[in-house]
Amino acid sequence: MFGKVGGRTVRVCVLAGVCCTLVAAGVAYRGELRSLMGPVAEGDPARGRYVQDAGIADEAAATALEGLTEPAGAREEARILAETAPATTPWRPSDPLEARTAPAEPAIGALFSPGTDWDSDHHCSASVVHSPGGDLVVTAAHCVYAGGFRTNLAFVPGYEDGRAPYGVWVPTRVYIDPRWAQDADPDHDVAFLRVRRPGHPGQRLEDVTGAQTIRFGLPLPAPARLVGYPNDAEQPLACSNTAVADGPTQLRLDCADVPNGTSGGPVLTGGHTLVGVIGGRDGGGDEETSYSSYFGDDTRALYERAVKDTAS
Repeated sequence: MFGKVGGRTVRVCVLAGVCCTLVAAGVAYRGELRSLMGPVAEGDPARGRYVQDAGIADEAAATALEGLTEPAGAREEARILAETAPATTPWRPSDPLEARTAPAEPAIGALFSPGTDWDSDHHCSASVVHSPGGDLVVTAAHCVYAGGFRTNLAFVPGYEDGRAPYGVWVPTRVYIDPRWAQDADPDHDVAFLRVRRPGHPGQRLEDVTGAQTIRFGLPLPAPARLVGYPNDAEQPLACSNTAVADGPTQLRLDCADVPNGTSGGPVLTGGHTLVGVIGGRDGGGDEETSYSSYFGDDTRALYERAVKDTAS
């Protein structure tokens, strides 16, 4: 099985001889992945940490903004709508169990990779997660690391129809579990990004968009909703169903038609409680099923490391 770098896995048939060739040429394959991912940096894979160069990040933001608009007044309008909307809506499973286009939400957005790589403009999804610093974003590890840390990342919360109503945000630091860096362990397909908005020093993402509250060790089964941005779409899609355990380290949610680009999008319960991100087994799933690495003690430790890290 082989899938798009930075997106959900698509099930395809691969000849055994090709598989053997890839295994034998592991070093060359890693180099190929790096080239497909576009600009990457070694960072510190043993610690699962990368400190982004400010100049490179600013360039990524500027390149992303060339294809986006920041409508005057749109952010304030969206803030007012978010504050006046009902706090919760009655949960029910999607009928039929397939993803449908959904309204954009301030704390959920598209992860862009502007520049010269093989992805479309936005290749994954991400969401704002509450933290003391108000600057934390969560996505799938495979969206930000494959043989190196991706350096051309830009997060656009609330993205819709080419608009960036909350601005463009870039990483200052990226955190993954070292076990993902070592062998792409699907049980650790989670990444946290500390972000800033170029040209707006001191502005905190969470103050602009709000945030999801993260929860670890959720008892399963539980009602859940996934949200993500297909890489060929200008709006998010969503689907609701009961999340169940698929072994001790994976969360599973059966919903059809959740395509590439939705990787890293949040799995939510109780309205705005984050319990997973699309990823994990099979790169996030197939045509009928979505997965997430289970948010247990390992994810808690990764979150706490991202929150507490202040070293340059």
